Amino acid sequence: MHNRIVLTVSVILAVAMIIPLISQAQQIGNRGMRGGFGSSYTSIQSAPVPKMDEEKKILDILDDMRNNQRAMGANVPMDDGRFLRLLVETTGAKNVVEIGTSNGYSALWMLLGLKSTGNKLTTFEIEPASVRLARENFKRAGVDNIVTVIEGDAHEKVKTLKGSIDLLFIDADKEGYYDYLNQLLSLVRPGGLVVAHNMDQGMVDQRYVEAITTNPDLEPLLLSTGSGNIGVSLKKR
Repeated sequence: MHNRIVLTVSVILAVAMIIPLISQAQQIGNRGMRGGFGSSYTSIQSAPVPKMDEEKKILDILDDMRNNQRAMGANVPMDDGRFLRLLVETTGAKNVVEIGTSNGYSALWMLLGLKSTGNKLTTFEIEPASVRLARENFKRAGVDNIVTVIEGDAHEKVKTLKGSIDLLFIDADKEGYYDYLNQLLSLVRPGGLVVAHNMDQGMVDQRYVEAITTNPDLEPLLLSTGSGNIGVSLKKR
């Protein structure tokens, strides 16, 4: 257990150092839709390379979603999605909870990390049209058997959650982050992570910022991805 938590923190810190360098290169390299740089660069931001057919199937759906701008909706950038997958796999997450499904784009990145182990994701979405689209995308990607989409107001629906959460990803109504944290932090296992998207000045609820920075049970870290900020908080053991 101790080795796992050390590895997780090491990975997060390493990414925290790498991301600013990537962002600087992006300003010079004319980054394209697929996350790659111009011809002057060979970097980790090139398109993901699938290891197995199942991974390729999911990546193809993600690529299709990204190329269909009208279907994208309010989603994380590809770089942020890849970071979420990294967190899921390095922590060995078994039970992931997402607040804010949209069309399932960020969920599919996390499901890439869950697919090989058969572990599960529970995701909450209030918009019926988004729920239908997400379920369709999960079925197309062949992961509908390891994801549960719960439709409705997450502030109420999360009350039904039971069991330990390994990774909690919050990307919904910004003024609601504080309430989601208060309701779900007790379910996040020691050594688990709380990840919050759009932690940008003028967007994030300051109550949430104060909650994660003053709670002795949490070790928060703010990462800049070039497209915005992500907050990653470790629940201490």
